[in-house]
Amino acid sequence: MAEGAKKIRVLLADDHELVRKGIRGLLNTKRKWRVVGEASDGPEAVEKARRLKPDIVILDIDMPKLNGLEATPLIREAAPHAKVVILTLHESGEMVHRALEAGARGLVLKSDLAERLITALTEISRSKLFLTPKVSEIVMQEFLRRDKAIRAAASNKVKPSQREIAVIQLLSQGKANKEIAAELGISVRTAEAHRANAMRKLGLRSLAELIRYALEHGLGRPPANGVDPELAAKS
Repeated sequence: MAEGAKKIRVLLADDHELVRKGIRGLLNTKRKWRVVGEASDGPEAVEKARRLKPDIVILDIDMPKLNGLEATPLIREAAPHAKVVILTLHESGEMVHRALEAGARGLVLKSDLAERLITALTEISRSKLFLTPKVSEIVMQEFLRRDKAIRAAASNKVKPSQREIAVIQLLSQGKANKEIAAELGISVRTAEAHRANAMRKLGLRSLAELIRYALEHGLGRPPANGVDPELAAKS
């Protein structure tokens, strides 16, 4: 760092004095950083952030009175320019998402602290988001798990029966319920029931949506002769 360059001001918030001492000792070996205050619980971290206006707040997620996730938005309000990096023992994708949603700009596992903290602070001081490799892996695994669950739910979704598909095809051709019933050899009431069941299974709310679905999935063709399907369905 150039002589006379402004140091980056850091507030440490952790309920374990030994952790604060270790981080302070690490930062004191670097000319770029200056520890301006320490806090042992959430409310104290918020109060000191408001009073000291640090550039970066290193915030433990597990603190008494107010945990890191609860304190982060309050710190961001008290010192809007301050950037928060969360320290945690927990390897949880859900926790990572909650920390980022709360306004944290970085997240470091305590197991990675000695190796990754300086890199994290450097990146965050440059207005970048920082996740350690382990945290990035957790986020990716959580994304893949959720994507798999969504795909599984979609594949298990109840699909229209063959008879319901036939009704959809005829509706997309602009045919009325009476015509559909006659063509399929069923009653008008049964034709209406097939239409309602198909819409329920597909999560559709109107006949227009049902016809759009048919066209997008190659089940029919646009109504001929300008027949309005909404009017045809009422006949």
